[in-house]
Amino acid sequence: FITGQYLKQHPELVDRMVQEGHIVGNHTINHPSMPQVDNKKLEQEVLGLDKIFYERYQKHMKYLRPPMGEYSERTLAFMKEIGYKTIFWSFGYLDYDTKNQKGADYAFNYVINNGIYPGSLLLLHAVSKDNAEALDRIIKEVRARGYEIKNLDSLE
Repeated sequence: FITGQYLKQHPELVDRMVQEGHIVGNHTINHPSMPQVDNKKLEQEVLGLDKIFYERYQKHMKYLRPPMGEYSERTLAFMKEIGYKTIFWSFGYLDYDTKNQKGADYAFNYVINNGIYPGSLLLLHAVSKDNAEALDRIIKEVRARGYEIKNLDSLE
């Protein structure tokens, strides 16, 4: 899930995601609290990012992760109305704080000990150096425990 700023600052990483066949989800242009903005602004935030993404990759986004996990019945209904599926997570931690990284071993142990169970959906932020360094080990350990890693399309 990317924001407009992420696409602008890291186009080479988003290019790679698309080229490798990953699903790139919408996290809005400016990361607003969804319940605090009206439907017009919400539409601009979501469809605005989709437009930029489509112009670059000729693909539309179809999944949205609400910024900060903030939503309301209105925002959920509106996302459905404009054709988006809203995605939430079952596990996340303060990995997005780039000034408070605790090392790859911490990230690995925290994820494995707290986030791995049947049906879990992990939220790991790309800005976390710890996650980037631990991800290969996390994936291998998850698979070693007999779990499958699936993409969002498999949830349909």
